[in-house]
Amino acid sequence: MSRTPLPYSAGDISALARSLRAQLAGRAEPPGHVEWLNMLAKAVGCRNFQHFRVQTQTQPETQAQPAEQITAQDLAGMSVDAPPPVDPVRLLKVARCFDAAGALLRWPPKRSERDLCLWVLWSRIDAGRAMSEGEVNDVLRGANRFDDHVLLRRELCDFGLLDRTRDGRVYRRVECRPPPEALAMIRRLKAAPVAGRAPS
Repeated sequence: MSRTPLPYSAGDISALARSLRAQLAGRAEPPGHVEWLNMLAKAVGCRNFQHFRVQTQTQPETQAQPAEQITAQDLAGMSVDAPPPVDPVRLLKVARCFDAAGALLRWPPKRSERDLCLWVLWSRIDAGRAMSEGEVNDVLRGANRFDDHVLLRRELCDFGLLDRTRDGRVYRRVECRPPPEALAMIRRLKAAPVAGRAPS
């Protein structure tokens, strides 16, 4: 059987480590091989390994070190779930967490719903811009109505969507492609301007 290398790279190793730490939190047993593949895929913005593999095979070939490569042969004899389709019911449920202006009204109880909210908040942070903690706080204050920008900033960092320097002085949005459901949610709310920010 021929090996088909799938290059793997992360834009920021610190964000990768934070994402893996968050995914491993509370586990009593180490993850299995397929779970590791799914976790690594999620750490770079994919829904799971299958989603990562599809994206890698449809994008131009990128340079990667051999140690970073995950091959199709690694999955021989193992089943990996295909990425689920966008769930319109969940999109509607999460959309109800936002007001008419697009600001987050409440923090959902389910992890999957919170993740979609985080992607929406991520989309409201300027790409490629170095920001102070105060500037990030200003964006997040304007993006929520339950007055907990600190929770949102911490969640964005733990989820690997926001990176900060070791001293906490400089923050940057982590650039990655949102999964299909997150893209659908971002598009759904994009037309609603957040209070305090001009529509783009």
